[in-house]
Amino acid sequence: MHNILIIDDEQVVSDVLQKILLRFGYYAEIAPGGHEGIRMFDAGLFDLVITDIKMPDIDGNDVARHIRNSNRPFTPIIGISGTPWLLEDNKFDDVIPKPFSLQSLLNTVENAMYRAASSQKDSYDRTLPA
Repeated sequence: MHNILIIDDEQVVSDVLQKILLRFGYYAEIAPGGHEGIRMFDAGLFDLVITDIKMPDIDGNDVARHIRNSNRPFTPIIGISGTPWLLEDNKFDDVIPKPFSLQSLLNTVENAMYRAASSQKDSYDRTLPA
């Protein structure tokens, strides 16, 4: 089961995301803002991070920047936002504009997980002796 961190200051959005992901076989934890999201990321092991962009404390761009500068910089990050033009795209693996459909959320999560697994396999294959 994949472990996903959801970072969003809107409790309703976080709850809906968590319920959807749980229903489709993912485990999801919620952080109510950027500071807590960074703390949870640093303390835990997450296969994917879904973060809102516009939050009152630390925004999603700062969260993504922190992850990319951490000891787990290849963790996939999906940005969700009603203001997608505020995303620093080069830090995110995918972007989902709000409002989003159930299918677009699931497709984006599955694609991000697949790309991350493929990337890890490629890295492992390159380290094997010929």
